[in-house]
Amino acid sequence: MSEVEKSSTLICLKCNVPLKMQTNKFSYLGFNFNTEIPTCPRCGLMFLSEELVKGKVTEVEKGLEDK
Repeated sequence: MSEVEKSSTLICLKCNVPLKMQTNKFSYLGFNFNTEIPTCPRCGLMFLSEELVKGKVTEVEKGLEDK
């Protein structure tokens, strides 16, 4: 987890409230997995950092597509 994701200074642009770490469910190619990411407690908007998308998400996508 990056320093940005750990920070409590992330604010939801829609609701103007601080994001909180929350476990969220993701689905891809019929596979489901959970991960904890900063999420707006009101609207559910999630913050996906570039580091997370280019790293872990890409790795999971390649692993699932190779099956």
